[in-house]
Amino acid sequence: MDFETIILGAGAAGMMCAAHCGGQALVIDHAKAPGEKIRISGGGRCNFTNMYAGPGNFLSQNPHFSKSALARYTQWDFIELVDRHGIAWHEKTLGQLFCDGSSKQIVQMLLNEMVKAEAELWVQTSLRNLRKTESGFALDVESDGKHIPLTCRNLVLATGGKSIPKMGATGLAYDIAQQFGLQITETRAALVPFTFSDGRFKDLSGVSLPARLSNERSSFDEALLFTHRGLSGPSVLQLSSYWREGEAIWVNLIPDLPLYDLLRDQRQAVGRKALTTELARHLPTRLVEYLAHHIPMKGNLADQSDTALSELIAALSNWRLTPSGTEGYRTAEVTLGGIDTDGLSSKTMEARDVPGLYVIGEAVDVTGWLGGYNFQWAWSSGHAAGSAIASR
Repeated sequence: MDFETIILGAGAAGMMCAAHCGGQALVIDHAKAPGEKIRISGGGRCNFTNMYAGPGNFLSQNPHFSKSALARYTQWDFIELVDRHGIAWHEKTLGQLFCDGSSKQIVQMLLNEMVKAEAELWVQTSLRNLRKTESGFALDVESDGKHIPLTCRNLVLATGGKSIPKMGATGLAYDIAQQFGLQITETRAALVPFTFSDGRFKDLSGVSLPARLSNERSSFDEALLFTHRGLSGPSVLQLSSYWREGEAIWVNLIPDLPLYDLLRDQRQAVGRKALTTELARHLPTRLVEYLAHHIPMKGNLADQSDTALSELIAALSNWRLTPSGTEGYRTAEVTLGGIDTDGLSSKTMEARDVPGLYVIGEAVDVTGWLGGYNFQWAWSSGHAAGSAIASR
C-alpha cells in the first residue's frame, strides 16, 4: 500500500501534522487509542496551551530553533481552532488554558480534523522494519497479526520521548533518527518530582504551600508539595528540567510574605505567644513542627531579638537541599533532550540530509515548561511539518 505521508505516532503532534499535510496520509500507533497523553493530561481536562507561550519557555541546545514554528502557528491559532469546534475553556493560572469539560474533546477535535483532511488512522499497529528507498521510504508493519508492506514519500517521526513508559513510551524515534544519521542529544526525565533516599519528608507527605525553588540556572515561584518520596508540585517539576544529579537547590518558603515585619509586630502585641505558634499562622503546622527540629525557634516571641528573627527569616528563605535524584521517566511529564536540532530545518522540521524525513513534537530536542507549553510545541511543530509536506 502506498501513501504520500506516513506519520509514526498518533499523539498531539502526529495528529496535528496529519490534519495539515494535504491528504493521502496514514497515522500509525501501537496504542489502542490515539491521543493517550492528551486524554490523561491536566487531570483529564487537558492543559492544551499557554497564553504566554514563547521561545523563552523552552529548553534546547539551540534556544533559537523553536522560534519559527512557534511564530508560524501560535497559541492564538490553536485557541481559534478550539473555539471553532465549540470547546469551552478557561484560564486556570499563569496563562494555563484547560477544557471546561474533558480532554477527550481535544482528541476528538483532532480526529475530526484528520477526517476532514482524509487522513487514515491505524491503531494497535507496530513498526517491524523501515528502510530508505529512491522515492521515499518502505515500511513493514504488523496489525491484527498481519504483516503489511507500506511505502511513502514522506515519513514523520512523532512517537514522542521516553516519559511515562507505562503508556507505551519508547525511544523509537531516537532509534530511527540514528538509523538515518541524525544525532541525539543527552536525554533525561524532565518535569519530574525530586526524591530523597533518606525519606526525610515522609511525615510531611501531603503538605503544600507557595514557594520559590531555585538553583544556579533558574528559579520558579509556584506551589511546593511534600511527598513520602521527596518534593513535588509545579515549582519542583519546573526546576527539575534545570537540575543535574548531585546539585543543590534552594527553597524559599516565604517568597512573598513579609514575615520579619509581621513577627516584630506580633512581638510587640502578643510577646508571650510561642514563636512556633505564630509561625503556624503563616506556614503549615506540620511544616513548622518539622522545621523546629532543624532551625532554632524555641521560646516566645518576646524572647526573639531582631538578630534572631533575621536569622530565622534567612533560614526559611534560603533552605538548601540536595535531592538524591528524581522519580525518572516513570512519572516525568516530558523528556528533556532528543533529536539534535542541528540536523533539522526549523521552518519545516525536515531532516537536512534525509529528504522526506520529518521530526516533530517531544522527540525533538525542544522541551517546554510545565503549563501547556509542550502541547503548544506539538501543535506548532506538527503544523510546521504538515504545511511543509502539503506544499511539496
